[in-house]
Amino acid sequence: MRIEILVFDGVDEMDVMGPFEVWSSASRRTELELALVGLDGPVEVEGMNGLRFKAPEGLGTPDALFVPGGGWMNRAERGAWAEARRGVMPGKIAELAPSLAWIGSVCTGAMLLAEAGLVKGRPTTTNRNAWAELEAFGADLKKNRVVDDGTLVTAGGITAGIDLALHIVEREFSAETADRIAASMEYTRDRDLYLSAAE
Repeated sequence: MRIEILVFDGVDEMDVMGPFEVWSSASRRTELELALVGLDGPVEVEGMNGLRFKAPEGLGTPDALFVPGGGWMNRAERGAWAEARRGVMPGKIAELAPSLAWIGSVCTGAMLLAEAGLVKGRPTTTNRNAWAELEAFGADLKKNRVVDDGTLVTAGGITAGIDLALHIVEREFSAETADRIAASMEYTRDRDLYLSAAE
């Protein structure tokens, strides 16, 4: 399984780095392949808190896509809000989604999925400060830390992305692998999970 994490200027660093840590560890223990990607090709991005890092590849044809957030609530000039207004990213996400085993988000990355038309009528969560906006897109809002609706997996604010990433490792590989990764990170898992009945 290849997971691509889509990054952009103004992204919340922890939204990216938490799941990246989990899935990097999983890639050394399983068949998981992981890449940071830019929308239009390799890119150096500056996160909302000033951290600069590189995505060495562009968005390709992954098995799964993970979308972080950042810069939504304060309508920042760079970040998820700006990408939604530009429109290119939601369009590309919408185009790619049908071919994916699953698409996921943490924090206000869910708003980019909403802008792409992927949340209507589906159990979804996001940062608590954007719950009302998410509902306005027709999402079936769940206030759990991680919400798994099969092909759509979303997490609440910031650090919830770590729990989403560990849940994906457990779902796709094994609980033992996920627990071992959490232990190696000295991280106590929060299992506040909403699992769709369709699962």
